[in-house]
Amino acid sequence: MKILLIKPYNVSDHIQPSLGLGYLATACRNNNDVAILDCIKENLKIDGLIAKINDLNLDLVGFQCYTFDLPFIKEVLKRCKSLKKNIITVIGGPHPSAVPRESFEYFKDNLDFIFVGEAEIGLPLLIQKLEDNSFIDFSEIPGLAYRENNQIHINRQVFIDDLDSLGMPSWDLIHPEQYPECQHGAFFRKFPIAPITITRGCPFNCTFCAGNIVGGKKIRRHSIDFMLKQIKYLYDNHNIREFHIIDDNFTFDKNDAKEFLRKLIGLNLDISWAVPNGIRVDTLDEELLGLMKKSGLYLISLGIESGSDRILKLMKKGTTLKGIREGINLIHKFKMQTAGFFIIGFPTETKEDIKKTIDFSLDLGLIRANYFAYLPFPGTDSYNELRLNGELGNVDWENFYFMSVPYAPKDFDRKQIRALQRYAFFRFYIRPHIIWKNILGIKSFRHFKFLLKRFFHWIVMN
Repeated sequence: MKILLIKPYNVSDHIQPSLGLGYLATACRNNNDVAILDCIKENLKIDGLIAKINDLNLDLVGFQCYTFDLPFIKEVLKRCKSLKKNIITVIGGPHPSAVPRESFEYFKDNLDFIFVGEAEIGLPLLIQKLEDNSFIDFSEIPGLAYRENNQIHINRQVFIDDLDSLGMPSWDLIHPEQYPECQHGAFFRKFPIAPITITRGCPFNCTFCAGNIVGGKKIRRHSIDFMLKQIKYLYDNHNIREFHIIDDNFTFDKNDAKEFLRKLIGLNLDISWAVPNGIRVDTLDEELLGLMKKSGLYLISLGIESGSDRILKLMKKGTTLKGIREGINLIHKFKMQTAGFFIIGFPTETKEDIKKTIDFSLDLGLIRANYFAYLPFPGTDSYNELRLNGELGNVDWENFYFMSVPYAPKDFDRKQIRALQRYAFFRFYIRPHIIWKNILGIKSFRHFKFLLKRFFHWIVMN
């Protein structure tokens, strides 16, 4: 089959490779012609993408789908089926994994299949079934959701324990060295950059997060030797000089993390690395921090979320303000920079809670802070509670971005939450020492332009 795996266009202000599509390409490409298309990187909107699909004469298109991708994908699928009625359309990712039935209803007859959770086992099996073109029984394909006899069937998910068996993402199709200075973390030490993932799964129960809907609760890891081989491959073959570990639980097993870092140091590579997705402050200790710094880590991003112990408890974050402060002080002891992620507008938050979050963020010695408007991600505990309480009717699903404030808690409207979000950014960044430290982190005029675009999205855009 001729297959195109697509990362949809959206207004995201960071441009980085999709590891999920990279792993899927590896799983499918042995007997198929597979390509990956990053519409954000290529600045391909609907018309451009349709022209590309038409030129390639594809058999199957597969889309990575987050909630904010829904309108884009809906229009593309409709036009794909108009171009070529028998083209096979597939989506996967966080949104359809959380609400597969609702996703089928949203996309109507223009969507053929959904994968719930990981698809590296299921997608090649689906392709093989379709190629055989005999009696097709979809019931044993892991994670597949499909229509049959006017009913929607959702097969059991399978979580792969041996991550090494998946192979490396198809880096030769991704070309990470061609990505611009607009990665997830905004700032960087060295360049070019590649994201890597060492673990899958999350055992924590944060009510705002949908991470374990796709990856499950059990932590699964690539072997240390596999990851070192991948890092060396990217270093030698794609000139990568900085690595971003983008999984959320790299430090969950501290002993494994320490052994990995000891061996990484032993490679003696001229690299830097960061954790732009954030890690938990309560997983760190002095030995681990020492190894992190020695191996090239320069910035630790932390999911702090709130400056209110009451809200942290409601989030089921499992942390306290006292523990967060102690953890950050320990990091600063090793003279490493810290950045923090915070949520504004969580359900039941008051203005006083939000003020506590802003004041707390200013008092932690962070070099950067990001204030995300709360998003009710489908499938999360907080989403389910809002749905039960009838509070989802006012969610703007067409603008489901952190900077667009698609939801506001009771006693607020969206404009008020957006104003508080802007206020938080200004309070944090309009301080001379913060301005100066971040100016020193700008690497080029092109990097500066990307940062300016990010500033516009987060501060200026309505």
